[in-house]
Amino acid sequence: MKWHDYKLDEDTSKTTEDVTLWKNERGFLKIPKGTILTKVLLDDEPRGFVLSGKSHLVIDAIAETERGAIGKPVEKTIDEPFLMLGEWKESKEHLTEASEEDFTELGYENQQQYREKAEDLLDTFFRHSHGDRNSKNFNNSSGIIFAFPNNRDKLDILLAKGSKLVYTADDRVFVSKGEKTVLTHNGNVVVSKPGKSVYVRKGCCPSIDIWSEND
Repeated sequence: MKWHDYKLDEDTSKTTEDVTLWKNERGFLKIPKGTILTKVLLDDEPRGFVLSGKSHLVIDAIAETERGAIGKPVEKTIDEPFLMLGEWKESKEHLTEASEEDFTELGYENQQQYREKAEDLLDTFFRHSHGDRNSKNFNNSSGIIFAFPNNRDKLDILLAKGSKLVYTADDRVFVSKGEKTVLTHNGNVVVSKPGKSVYVRKGCCPSIDIWSEND
């Protein structure tokens, strides 16, 4: 097994217009004009970006069951740098070189402060995933991975490929593929597909409920 070294590029760019970075029937991630971003290199080849700007994330993380909707949507503004691993084919069409002024407009003292936060983000992601930045090659065929800092000094993770979606945070795990969904929240688990749902309750009085459209 070959291991690889991830690092930040020396150059930093900014977006020249608003961009929808990811979208499917369950949600979207939009980054505004003026977002600054630095390539993440794998053995000196681009494999993703660290991005910083007031980005907007929406995910319909709700399980629809025969007894109604369970869960709640994700909608958040992302002010801190976040990580994207995967291919963004149209990136060159939306980017230009960033200036020192672009960093101060986003609240950084200078470019160095931004890069320190970006480096900390990479360290946090790879430490939690593999132990260090010398890790297995991320395969673009796996889709796109996003890692967002939360207010608990941890990372919320979004994995997306076509209609498939996995979102993990401290308070929930949500998995979606087409009309099939799995949601864990408060220790409970909901598995739902058209016509049938299973609700597993844990805690002091565990139970399993099976609901169907014929009930």
